[in-house]
Amino acid sequence: MSIDKTPAPVTEPAEKTAAAAVPAVDPRLLVREQGFAGYWNEFKRKMKAGDLGSIPVVVGLLVIWIIFTSLNSNFLTAGNFSDMSVAMVGTGMIAVGIVFVLLLGEIDLSVGSVSGVAGAAFAVMNVTHGMNEILALVLSILTGTVAGAIHGFVFARIGVPAFAVTLAGLLFWQGFMLRILGDNGTINLDADGIVVNLTSYYFSDVAAAYGLAVVVTAGYFLSAFFGNRRREAAGVPSRPLSEIIVRTVLLAVLAFIVAIVFNQYKGLPLAVVVFLAFLLLTDFVLRRTAYGRKVFALGGSVEASRRAGINVELIRISVFAIAGTFAAIGGLFVASKIASANQGAGTGEFLMNVIAAAVIGGTSLFGGRGRTWDALLGVMVIVSIQYGLALEGIASPVQYMITGGVLLATVVIDAVTRKTQKTAGRA
Repeated sequence: MSIDKTPAPVTEPAEKTAAAAVPAVDPRLLVREQGFAGYWNEFKRKMKAGDLGSIPVVVGLLVIWIIFTSLNSNFLTAGNFSDMSVAMVGTGMIAVGIVFVLLLGEIDLSVGSVSGVAGAAFAVMNVTHGMNEILALVLSILTGTVAGAIHGFVFARIGVPAFAVTLAGLLFWQGFMLRILGDNGTINLDADGIVVNLTSYYFSDVAAAYGLAVVVTAGYFLSAFFGNRRREAAGVPSRPLSEIIVRTVLLAVLAFIVAIVFNQYKGLPLAVVVFLAFLLLTDFVLRRTAYGRKVFALGGSVEASRRAGINVELIRISVFAIAGTFAAIGGLFVASKIASANQGAGTGEFLMNVIAAAVIGGTSLFGGRGRTWDALLGVMVIVSIQYGLALEGIASPVQYMITGGVLLATVVIDAVTRKTQKTAGRA
């Protein structure tokens, strides 16, 4: 028998083999574990890469408030702040739906007309024909859902560009609204009805505003805390408890300041509560569900999403249906504000304000980046400008020019940010 004298292969120590088997971790994922120092380094990295996030919007809003407060001491009074908060809900609701569409990298020009149709449909069904108010409310919202689904179907299945489809929808639904309103053109709503109360009802008990502040603060802390526990259990980076506490304290201070301001006037507006509820719901859908991840993926790359098994057509149709639904809800809030449905609903600069709110808030026109909270930030900027200029007695043409300038500046920042990120290899 011959003996094999071939030397045995040299093996690496087990420790080295195990270390090599551990996948490399992106340092950016370790930010949460590094605490505030990690976030400061991440902030500097984002500034260099042009990833500004919501910082320009927040800074711009603060500058607007400072300027108008210095010009007129009534700007940030409790009454004016409360009125602005209620006035922004109609536009903000529609802007939430626009955020979904923009995340796909598309546009919906029909939401203004669809919002007018919803208000008109409710008025005709409830006031003219005496239909039950709740049923008329539901059917008017479904009108927006169906309209949006039709736009999405023509876009996704037939292949007509969204711009052309929704532009046609703008004209069609505006004509449909004029048709159902009839020759009179205006239908007054029941002053004690559900729709009018959407913007006229206030929770006068001071406990309501303070209670909401407590609920929001506690909800944020519990969500962050248990989310941290799940991350730790899964072995992924998580925030230190100290950071969660600091964030919670800052949110509590902001929430209670707003509650104090509301209680100095009529109390907590129902419209604001409803708006916040929808913002929380849609934020959860986009950030915490598989559907939301598919929307973001589709906005990033249609072809990659299709190859990953995502039903592109279904997501597109559903997103436009969501936009139509929020257009209808926003239209009911607009009708509530003026206690009527008229031929001017959803026309003029209204559509531009809605789209501007989403874009100014931080949602990218190029798709794949944005949050529903952007609608809140953007509409706060627009309404603040409108109310501030109105207090100064400045005419509407100047308001349009200033709002247009702010929108252009936002789009320029978005474009420059995207270009910078490409240069940095992150887009």
